[in-house]
Amino acid sequence: MPVDDAPAKYPGPRRAAPALAAFAAVRLLGLAVLALWSAASGSSPHTLLSARWDSLWYARIAAEGYGYEVVLPSGAVHSNLAFFPLLPWLERLVAAPTGLSYGSAGLVVSAVAGLAAAWGIFAVADLLHGRRAGVLAVALWAALPVGIVQSMAYSESLFTALAAWALYAVLRGRWVVAGLLAAGAGLTRPVGAAVVAAVWVAAALAWRRGERSWRMAAGVLLAPLGAAAYALWVGARTGGGLTGYLDVQAGWGNGFDGGWAFARFVWARLASPAFAAGAGLIAGVLLVLWLYRLCVRDRQPAALLVYCGVVVALALCASGYFGSKPRLLLPAFPLMLPLAAALARWRTGRAAAVPAALALASALYGAFWLNGSGPP
Repeated sequence: MPVDDAPAKYPGPRRAAPALAAFAAVRLLGLAVLALWSAASGSSPHTLLSARWDSLWYARIAAEGYGYEVVLPSGAVHSNLAFFPLLPWLERLVAAPTGLSYGSAGLVVSAVAGLAAAWGIFAVADLLHGRRAGVLAVALWAALPVGIVQSMAYSESLFTALAAWALYAVLRGRWVVAGLLAAGAGLTRPVGAAVVAAVWVAAALAWRRGERSWRMAAGVLLAPLGAAAYALWVGARTGGGLTGYLDVQAGWGNGFDGGWAFARFVWARLASPAFAAGAGLIAGVLLVLWLYRLCVRDRQPAALLVYCGVVVALALCASGYFGSKPRLLLPAFPLMLPLAAALARWRTGRAAAVPAALALASALYGAFWLNGSGPP
């Protein structure tokens, strides 16, 4: 690795600037295409980004707190307790001094969190593969097919930021920081369990190597506090005890069945006129598994493999909302690292052309997606 590409002790703003610029460029392209598409369709891009689907639930929590639920004709109960509190808290924090609506405040949070996520992804990739790979990893992550979600009032960008920096802290042996960030991730999404698992596995391996410190013990203890506190609070509020949060998720039709329901969903597509959709889903799953295999082959640090493996398993093996699976895979950024490392060995023009082409395709798909069925 050239001297000027060697990872710095800390990837400051100057070193990360190309990655942040790449992320901003991809996201601005996506927003510009969405604005043009929405103008032609007679829809509002602001509404699509901040006042539909899950963003409405987060905004209501920010405005009214918890306790709202919808009872469907089938008797199923959709409770807002299914949504973790950190994003609504931040929406409220931004809205109070600015006067923005909670949905608009959510867009501000996502914009800042997206840059923080890009910076964290760069930090991890830079540490493992160098600066060029770090920039390309960020560009690839921003240009994912459902990358438009990174610009919505959703929690994916916030969660990815916390997860990426927690993993960077683990790789640097900064256990207290890693534990605090893992706790924050646990207050953001259920998949915060993946960050906790990464911290715990990394600490266990460090212990086996002979590392002993109060900082490592503190990180291990801090990591699960966010998720555990919210789950226990929901259990106390609903009277469901330790399984209260799982009961809330069951009301939404969410659960973990090892992928059986998803397999039946794909098979139904294959056995119908929607055969192409089913084939596309199979191809997508195989691509994700192939990328994870590359991560293993490249001997990524155990923390990254555990984190990414849990994110992928929870996304693919959940029993509900099959249209959400691409969105649920957004935090699995370590999947981008083998591709980024390979592209970093290409000449600059050829390497940049790949994420550029993907960014254009992502922008077009994102505009089509949000003006169509959109993310559930």
